[in-house]
Amino acid sequence: MSDALDAALRLVRAQATLARRFDARLGGLHGVSLADFTLLLRLGQAPGGRMRRVDLAEALGLTASGVTRALAPLERIGLVTREPDARDARVAYASLTGTGRERLKEMLATAEETADGLFAAPVWGEGEVPLLAELLTRLGGTGPRA
Repeated sequence: MSDALDAALRLVRAQATLARRFDARLGGLHGVSLADFTLLLRLGQAPGGRMRRVDLAEALGLTASGVTRALAPLERIGLVTREPDARDARVAYASLTGTGRERLKEMLATAEETADGLFAAPVWGEGEVPLLAELLTRLGGTGPRA
């Protein structure tokens, strides 16, 4: 097996492990998955806490129908609402509700705590986490602010 394939497979396994850890913490404390949190975080970082659904789909790497399916349960529990565009009936926005903003703050604190635990010393040395983030960027692993 080549070093490149070995590295790729290790990255896939690491991603699965990270996702399980975040899903367990976010699900246990807030009733949402990592995918839900990522979607809410993206909306929370958007101007006015809202995005066109098509832009949200693109930002998350989902299809239009995929983002609609992802938003449906968040709409049902009152974290997100659907807003039509006043000028174009074909365009719809996903928007955080007030409850969604408050819950996102709580989720963000849980996610930060989880990440801090994952990348804690002595397993991770000073400067290694920023280096990892830089290396992942080379593979297209942009953060939520990108």
